[in-house]
Amino acid sequence: MKIRKTLLIEETVETDEFGAACDPLIRMAALAVLENPFAGIDADDLSELFEMGARLGDRLAGQIMHRLDGAPTGYGKAAIVGSEGVAEHGAALLHPMLGKPVRAAIGGGKALMPSNVKVAALGDTIDLPLGHKDEAWAFNFIDTLSVGIADAPRANEIVLCVGIASGARPRARVGDGPR
Repeated sequence: MKIRKTLLIEETVETDEFGAACDPLIRMAALAVLENPFAGIDADDLSELFEMGARLGDRLAGQIMHRLDGAPTGYGKAAIVGSEGVAEHGAALLHPMLGKPVRAAIGGGKALMPSNVKVAALGDTIDLPLGHKDEAWAFNFIDTLSVGIADAPRANEIVLCVGIASGARPRARVGDGPR
């Protein structure tokens, strides 16, 4: 696995959308820019990416947990695949094996980890979805953090993203499940 660089993003929200003070919400994302070993190759066996996802899930979640003050309540994952790759390359990083080490790092995670993948050009962003780590129907925790790196992904790269949140959206008021 060839990693060109990593980036840690930390956002602290201290007011709601109208400027009223709220409990601080911390959203963090750890991103890794890595070479896509399948760029420009039509392959059916993507298991090499499964293993890379597991290693990166452990590394990126560990970086976040090292900095996060308090217990996480939400998580998510995303991948931006460079133009010589396909969306399935991002899915292979995210789905089969990345979740287990992230759940271990945050101390649980019963709910499905929301995800997003797209093929995009250099400097594009992605909406990293966030959801409650244990309660899939906790609507107040469904959120996004838009992330990207100005010089990535190059055509033969993938930007892998792991996100963790410390709470619900500020002034969330849509409830805890369907009616």
